[in-house]
Amino acid sequence: MKVLLVNDVDRLGWLGEVVEVATGYARNYLLPQGLAKVPTEANIKALAEEKRRRAEQRLADRRRLEAAAAAVDGAEAVIAAKANELGHLFGSVTAGQIAANLRQQQFEVADEVVQLGEHIKRVGTHTVELRFADDLTATVNVIVVAEKKEEDTESAEGAS
Repeated sequence: MKVLLVNDVDRLGWLGEVVEVATGYARNYLLPQGLAKVPTEANIKALAEEKRRRAEQRLADRRRLEAAAAAVDGAEAVIAAKANELGHLFGSVTAGQIAANLRQQQFEVADEVVQLGEHIKRVGTHTVELRFADDLTATVNVIVVAEKKEEDTESAEGAS
C-alpha cells in the first residue's frame, strides 16, 4: 500500500515522501497515529512547502553534525575514577561521563552518540567511536586515570 508521510518516520522516510508499506502497517499504525495519509494530489500539494522547509532543516542539521564530528575527531577525554592497585575500576566509565567530559571541553556531543560496546572498567587509554549519524563517525581517545586516595594526599602534605 502506498502512503504519503506527513511526519518523518525512522527507517521509513521523510515528510512528503510517498512510500510503499505493508497494508497492515499502514492501517494499524501509520494512518491511526497521523504519521501518513492517502497520497492524493491535494495532500501532496498541501505538504510541498513543509517538505521543502524540512529538507533545508535536515541539510542544516547535517552540516552542524559534520562540523561537530570534524571538531571532536581525535580529541582526548581524561576521566579520573576510583581503581585498585591493579588498575581495575570500582565501577565503570560510561558513555554519559565521556560525553560530559567532551562537553566541558566545548565539543558538541550528546550522550547517545558515544558508542561503547561495554563500559570501560580498566585504567588506561581506550579508543571510543562517536556515531553522529549512520554514516558520520568520529574517534576519540579516553584516558582513564586512577583517582588519588585521600590518605595519599594527606601523607604527602604531612611530609612537607
